[in-house]
Amino acid sequence: MATTRKHQQTIRTPDWVKHAVFYQVFPDRFARSERNELPRGLRLQEWGATPTQTGFQGGDLYGVVDRLDHLAGLGVNALYLCPIFASASNHRYHTYDYFQVDPLLGGNDALRELIDRAHDRDIKVVLDGVFNHTGRGFWPFHHILENGGDSPYLDWFHIHGWPLHPYPGPRQKPNYSAWWSMAALPKLNTDCPAVREYIYEVAKHWIDFGADGWRLDVPGEIDDDSFWQEFRRVVKGANPEAYICGEIWHESQRWLQGDQFDGVMNYVFTGPAISFFAAKTFRSDFVHPHLPLAELDARQFSRKVDYMHGLYDWEINFAQMNMLDSHDMARLAWLTQEHSAQRLCVLFQMTMPGAPCIYYGDEVGLAGGPDPGCREAFPWHKPDAWDRELLRHYQQATALRHAHPALRTGSFQTLHAEGDVYAFRRALGDDDLMVLFNTAFEPQELSIRVAGVADGEFRQVWPSGPSRNHAVRDGLWSPDVPARAGVVVVRA
Repeated sequence: MATTRKHQQTIRTPDWVKHAVFYQVFPDRFARSERNELPRGLRLQEWGATPTQTGFQGGDLYGVVDRLDHLAGLGVNALYLCPIFASASNHRYHTYDYFQVDPLLGGNDALRELIDRAHDRDIKVVLDGVFNHTGRGFWPFHHILENGGDSPYLDWFHIHGWPLHPYPGPRQKPNYSAWWSMAALPKLNTDCPAVREYIYEVAKHWIDFGADGWRLDVPGEIDDDSFWQEFRRVVKGANPEAYICGEIWHESQRWLQGDQFDGVMNYVFTGPAISFFAAKTFRSDFVHPHLPLAELDARQFSRKVDYMHGLYDWEINFAQMNMLDSHDMARLAWLTQEHSAQRLCVLFQMTMPGAPCIYYGDEVGLAGGPDPGCREAFPWHKPDAWDRELLRHYQQATALRHAHPALRTGSFQTLHAEGDVYAFRRALGDDDLMVLFNTAFEPQELSIRVAGVADGEFRQVWPSGPSRNHAVRDGLWSPDVPARAGVVVVRA
């Protein structure tokens, strides 16, 4: 049901997103708070237990409130929460009540406190919207299970036969449409007017409640531009500065024309970044259908970066959510297998156009493999196990981004892409920076031509420490760069 745009409209994205550093929270595994008053006798896994597909470790939204100091110290000013609504799964993508925060997470009162305390610190809160499918416990689906073809909610789903098989055997498929044919996830019929109205009501309700936007789960499964165009009108009508971000793993021009989403989870950024900065070290046994990794040199990497930027209007490029990992893939540390590769990836992420997103726990060295390994508990209970040097690296990299407007909304120009060395320039008014990466395992002596600068003085701002001056003479910058390192300089 794709529709054709009759004309290109002016694209506008929320300004705050361009200046955001996101932090993705998987609520069950981020932090458990004693303030969450749960009924006695609940059986939760021990905090820090080996993550499983079905186990609950008891993280909650009060726990997120309790750790806002950590997030603020990390330089975070936006949260992206994995689903929080009532569900029978630890990841909560099996929603059964879209108007109630899961009681295990503290209920609606806990979300109220989180939004209020986050906003007190100028931290935005983006929720995860799962609107393609529900859980089996969603009340209209349960109504059909109880009443069969006599249920008035029959058109809310795609039913293919009777009796329904909500718990099919190993050789039996569900006889209703379900996401990836998983019986636990019946697919909503978004052609049904009542379903559309319900989803729009949910979307508006939580924006009115105070949420700052929606991350949309598998929105490409709802193959209907008009659905998302109306979704945007509803959300932006409630708050014109609300952020709408789709989970699309590939090129996303269809959804990024200014009438549907503001950005996507930018996995088109993720794969090339790991493939270049960890070219010699990434895991060869990592298999993911949407995120292929292949060793890249600087020239190949540069072409991919320029191609990515050419896909969209710059309003969109500045509002992309740039990921290095997430709850749906192995963690960055597991993939790269080498500390300097993770550090290079993070510095690149913090100096590029688009809003960087840190997956919870990466900053202290969590290194879980593919799902469910990547969903381990944050080690608040083992502070001695934290990689403090890595944490400082993240803090310094986010501080660098916050200190320089050019790194957020400045122009982008490739300066050099040869072998193991990649360099680019970001400029906005008087804020003029050059960023250089050496991925080789030995130092490099370089001579890089800087277009438009005959002579000039630049001051080193990365690595931190005593400032070192860099000169451009006759249009050439000649830095010496250590092995596996980045250098950032700003015009003095």
